[in-house]
Amino acid sequence: MTKMATPESLEAAVFRRLIDHLDEHKEVQNIELMNLAGFCRNCLAKWYVAAAEEAGEELDYESARERVYGMPYAEWKEKYQLEATPEQLAKRAQQPDHH
Repeated sequence: MTKMATPESLEAAVFRRLIDHLDEHKEVQNIELMNLAGFCRNCLAKWYVAAAEEAGEELDYESARERVYGMPYAEWKEKYQLEATPEQLAKRAQQPDHH
């Protein structure tokens, strides 16, 4: 007999797929995600920490970022993060902060 998928197991699979997709597209900068979608990789890490807290678990932000980025954030930033353009920064400044 096949085990029925729960909404939670499907949501977890979607989250893993999102993380994999972002990992495959390191060229997409966080500021671009924030400007277009209102969230970025750091937001995902903050939501991860919040979900852990809601479940009664302790998870620090840097550990959550390592899960989201697939490596320590400082390493990802050094390898993949580009300097934001003045246009990107101006657009970001016009948007509310959703963290």
